[in-house]
Amino acid sequence: MPSQVTVRYWAGARRAAGLASEVLTADTLADLLGQLRARPGLAEVVGASSVLVDEVKPSREDHPLTAGAVVDILPPFAGG
Repeated sequence: MPSQVTVRYWAGARRAAGLASEVLTADTLADLLGQLRARPGLAEVVGASSVLVDEVKPSREDHPLTAGAVVDILPPFAGG
């Protein structure tokens, strides 16, 4: 059964998504990213972003998602 996870969007990802966060349902990170990449405004941003699951960078896209997980979409940041 797919898990409900919170997706938080940062910087350019927030602008592209049009919201700061949302709850989606997915079994794996790959499934979730596929859903996001299917959205015209998010596809390019997600492709260029770093992704964290519960504040940790997963080693692979087939990383399983558990109920209540938080997935952060972090596009590249400018500045220093």
